[in-house]
Amino acid sequence: MRAARFTGPGRPIEVQEVPRPVPGPGEVLVRVRAAGVCATELHFTEGLLTPARTPITPGHEVAGTVEETGADVTAWVPGDRVAVHYLHSCGDCRQCRRGRENLCSAPRGMLAFASDGGFAEFLAVPARSLARIPDALTFEQAAPVACSVTTALHAAAVADVRADDVAVVYGAGGVGSALVQVLRHRGARVAAVARSQRRRDLAGSLGAEWVLDPADGDVGAQVQRLTGGADAVFELVGTAATGRQALAALGPGGALVYVGYSAERVELNPVELVVPEQRILTSVSNTLAELELGLDLVARGVVRSVVGRVEPLDAVDEVLGALARGEVTGRAVLVP
Repeated sequence: MRAARFTGPGRPIEVQEVPRPVPGPGEVLVRVRAAGVCATELHFTEGLLTPARTPITPGHEVAGTVEETGADVTAWVPGDRVAVHYLHSCGDCRQCRRGRENLCSAPRGMLAFASDGGFAEFLAVPARSLARIPDALTFEQAAPVACSVTTALHAAAVADVRADDVAVVYGAGGVGSALVQVLRHRGARVAAVARSQRRRDLAGSLGAEWVLDPADGDVGAQVQRLTGGADAVFELVGTAATGRQALAALGPGGALVYVGYSAERVELNPVELVVPEQRILTSVSNTLAELELGLDLVARGVVRSVVGRVEPLDAVDEVLGALARGEVTGRAVLVP
């Protein structure tokens, strides 16, 4: 089968012929119909993140159909339309028993990080990592839900955003566009921050009450002037500069939630957090239940899966270049 292979930072991702995987006991072979392209793939090529092994097939936002089932699989049959939860949790550790499989102590795999991902024609995954795609969704719509929408759902839950809260989404890319909608669904008033006019326009169309351009001046001051201070700021960029601005945008009792990251460090003075009783939180990944919820919300039209471009698998390097240049609105999707 054909698969895009990552061999190391600074090198092109090349489509190669590799053996087709065989599903083992408890596994399902998925024919990949669409795979979203996330900034995580950029972090690999830039060297910020290092997968557990190379070569490896990237791609952790996957939608497809069940092609074949391994022994002991009874919940799925060939032809079922499925999305893949990319963290293959053990289901037995303390975190999994608490419903926090995104923090699993002994994961059995993780697409594109420890096991081959979805930039390929086929993919073998544990049957317990699948969610059913509603009939209302295309594969291209469903694939980005597996990370962008679910990551947004998880981050909003971590911050416990409530009705009438003021929330800032700092970085309106794939996850950011989903987060604007999830926060609006929770009843929050939302400000979106983006350098791109195209992304600001999209955020506004998705429900952001305020759209802010960092070029217009200090973002923290803009937020304070417009809202009196945010109850939650979601940091999706992760640089030192954006971190400072995000902190400055917080109001009393507010929470800064790191979702994005970079190689840069953020410095802070604890007293500046203690006096207004502000918090710094982090949010990573998502759960299978959040994937199921995300698919349902998109199918019902509550959240829109924003797909900016659909390209063949051979265009993987071209798409990553466009993503790095900020030219992709929402998510790009590859079709093997």
